[in-house]
Amino acid sequence: MAGIVGYGAYIPRKRITAQEIARQWGKDPATIEQGLLLKEKSVPGLDEDTVTIAVAAGRVALQRAGIDPQKVGALYIGSESHPYAVKPSGTIVVEALGIGPRVHVADMEFACKAGTEAMFVALGLVESGRVEYAMGIGADTSQGAPNDALEFSASAGGAAYLFGRADPLAEVLETFSYTTDTPDFWRREGRFYPRHGGRFTGEPAYFKHVLAATRGILEKSGLKPQDFAFAVFHMPNGKFPLAAGKTLGFTKRQLETGWLVPTMGNTYSGSSPTGLAAVLDVAAAGDLILITSFGSGAGSDSFVLKATPRLAERRRLGATVRAMLDGKRRYLTYGQYASYREKIILND
Repeated sequence: MAGIVGYGAYIPRKRITAQEIARQWGKDPATIEQGLLLKEKSVPGLDEDTVTIAVAAGRVALQRAGIDPQKVGALYIGSESHPYAVKPSGTIVVEALGIGPRVHVADMEFACKAGTEAMFVALGLVESGRVEYAMGIGADTSQGAPNDALEFSASAGGAAYLFGRADPLAEVLETFSYTTDTPDFWRREGRFYPRHGGRFTGEPAYFKHVLAATRGILEKSGLKPQDFAFAVFHMPNGKFPLAAGKTLGFTKRQLETGWLVPTMGNTYSGSSPTGLAAVLDVAAAGDLILITSFGSGAGSDSFVLKATPRLAERRRLGATVRAMLDGKRRYLTYGQYASYREKIILND
């Protein structure tokens, strides 16, 4: 059975608090924190982008797998903030990781589920026997327009997953996807910031797809919510994943390990993959894990995984998600944040 043989995550150290953003726009910080359940978010440094995040996470995934990078036959990066409009991110990543040149590479986009999209394709190639190992990465340095709701949540980070058949850390027992044409969120060519449909992004978009995909995989696998030790749902804010989990019958205890958004923000393509990494950091052998992503436009991917005894041995070879969240941080003023995220455009 194919599964995850290595994984890694990366979260930038720079942060900005919801209180600081609210202060800039004359909003009540308590309303933001209570309404979105957000305290702070990660911010990429001037030398950080989707590629550097993917490389950092990929290195840890390879280290935990303990394999020769030359054995990786495919690598896919899902993101909605690739640094180049026309030039693949993946070619830079395979060079930095020592993979290739005999490797299939592609950049993927599907809003916030581009990461699980990359994971799904990588897994499928391994299951088919086409390649021995394949890597799927979800990474973003997402943007939100000034004074928009997204500015409080759009953050940076990501996770990488190496799939193979030999000695998995977690077996993939089942997958399921649910997709419709739901235009809740978009960014046209040449536009710097994405736009969204406000409240329309909730019920007909996020909840419809997350609930449908999760119910689909539960029916397909014959499992019930109480069978799982952990569950991870895409985190556009703090409230949505908790509400989805409650509706489906999951407890807060099952959700809290992978519920990272209060101190990380929404890393878009890296959101649910990074939540999964946090779960793998603590899961015990035999634990069943559910992950359901969401991408505007719109669709959800669900995976059922089972942790193996090898997980506890290999996860010690890299930093945990919790250590990155709680470790050394540098807090920015709004002015510094605006500079880092190039929100102020200066003409020559």
